[in-house]
Amino acid sequence: MDKSIQVSGVILAGGASRRLEKNKALERIGGKTLIERVIDSLAPLTTEVLVVVGRPEQAAALRLPLSVRVVSDRYPGGGSLGGIFTGLEASAEPWSLVVACDMPFLNRELLRHLIAQSSNVDAVVPCLGGQPEPLHALYSKACLAPMERMLRAGQLKIAPLFEAVRVRYVDEATIDRIDPRHLSFFNINTQADLEEARGYFRQGPPASP
Repeated sequence: MDKSIQVSGVILAGGASRRLEKNKALERIGGKTLIERVIDSLAPLTTEVLVVVGRPEQAAALRLPLSVRVVSDRYPGGGSLGGIFTGLEASAEPWSLVVACDMPFLNRELLRHLIAQSSNVDAVVPCLGGQPEPLHALYSKACLAPMERMLRAGQLKIAPLFEAVRVRYVDEATIDRIDPRHLSFFNINTQADLEEARGYFRQGPPASP
């Protein structure tokens, strides 16, 4: 665990996997399920790992280790914003690393960098191509109140949140230095994505320092 600040890990696993037409969290890459890979990436950096599901029954299928805490969406149908809110609210720590369950190549050095940038802000968010990456970001509990206002108003887009809180963006040059191939942000929505990810592992699994 990184000792600079106390951080929870939040994994969003409440999506319907409509494009893949099966539970992508349980798809295997390099001998492990996607969600196992994400848990393994977060656990050394965090005091706890939480998995956010849409419905309680989703958790049973995931076969999660006992060390992982499961929480159900506080705002069903609230999309990723609702999932982030749910995990952040339930977390034991003032800060949470939030990632999606379908990101098999998370880079611990980049996650550590997000944590190290947390002073005097409410969120630390990487940017690629000029766009924020809100599902690979660090959030403090200061984000909860504006998130809840947005959810109650039916505003489910995440981008407006960043106008309501203090954000430190991690620029692309920094990401290039730590993760030149940007594989940290590779996520799986389709069968083609899944096969591409498996291809990376056949070439040799990307390192997660």
